Amino acid sequence: MKKINVLLLVCIFAAMLFSAVSAADIYMFIPSPEYADAINTLIEEYKTVAPDVTINYETTQSDYPTLLKAKINAGSTPDIFGSTSGKEIAVYLDYSYNFADQPAADAMTDAVKGVMMSGDEVHGFAIKGNYFGMLYNKDIFEEVGIAEFPKTFEGLKETAEKLNKAGYQAFTSGFGEWWVFKHAWQTFFDAASDDPAALADAFIKGEAHIADYPVLYNNFFDFIDLVVKYGDAKPLESFLSTEVADFAIGKAAMVVGQGAWVEADMLEINPDLHLGFVGYPVDDNPDHARVIGGSDQALRINKDSAVLQETLDFVNWWYTSDYGKAWFNNVAGVIPPVKGAEAPDMEVIKQGDALAESDGVAALSITYFTDASHQAFGETLQAYIAGTIDKDTACKQIEETWVKLEN
Repeated sequence: MKKINVLLLVCIFAAMLFSAVSAADIYMFIPSPEYADAINTLIEEYKTVAPDVTINYETTQSDYPTLLKAKINAGSTPDIFGSTSGKEIAVYLDYSYNFADQPAADAMTDAVKGVMMSGDEVHGFAIKGNYFGMLYNKDIFEEVGIAEFPKTFEGLKETAEKLNKAGYQAFTSGFGEWWVFKHAWQTFFDAASDDPAALADAFIKGEAHIADYPVLYNNFFDFIDLVVKYGDAKPLESFLSTEVADFAIGKAAMVVGQGAWVEADMLEINPDLHLGFVGYPVDDNPDHARVIGGSDQALRINKDSAVLQETLDFVNWWYTSDYGKAWFNNVAGVIPPVKGAEAPDMEVIKQGDALAESDGVAALSITYFTDASHQAFGETLQAYIAGTIDKDTACKQIEETWVKLEN
């Protein structure tokens, strides 16, 4: 009897040991809560592929960079974490795994892969490709008698005034979110120079000043003032959810700082919504009113992850399996960042594709700066809107931020 008990105990211990070895918990902490449902669906499907792997998923937006850095400083770097692509790749280089030799890297489109690299190394992957521009309600524009969306800044002002006189709120801003500002700013930044990357470098070195570029000093701040004047009653209490709801119900005619990622939520509220999508009118040159295309967000793999192989297996499955490739279209409704995947039937993407084909795309200049700068930039503009600082003080703070945080 004792022998049987000993044998039973050995078997139980072996089973427990096998379970501990074979199971894995992946911690995924990323921004973009608008994709929470889609990510959870992806995780559920992966459970059928790897039942012993648990993916603990957490997401937030407004305070993400601060929370991520706190986790890293505490020695709790997530197995998968996110940041802006481009220059931000270097910020977390010491924490991110180079998966250039993995199937996921080979599966990326060239446009996405180009902003995920450090030299020949691949340190990021994307949930989506993106188009950035302004969404507008075609039905409201038609009702008010605006035949086409303006391509100059003066035309935008006239449009806002006309919508206001017709009883519509011209804009919904989302100015309670710091990241909305960078999405709008970058088109103005692109128009300020024939080489926006070089201009960004000059600002970072302290060799350029906003006041020397009228499209930035005058037009961009005039744009902020215009949106506040003809926008939300309390702009600093307008968030992503505010924009989605107010636009979908026909309260506001234009949306600031958003893109394809909000279309599905808007259509869920109002399936009959007729969306228009265009580039921001930034000056008197209609050629500058171009959409921006690219992948602004990078997800990283923690190079010191205790479950590195399991994490790589998940990412490779996501980017190369039939389900994973179809997920971008069928579930997330985004521009796929992988080769050979079908694009979703969405108005922002279709109109963005058409505009990119006819007019080209402007530079994804938000990738020239890091998330820390973007957050400080947004917070400075929120203070400007609140009236606690004036334009010159805002410009000085922004310039000082770039020098301090980008070097």
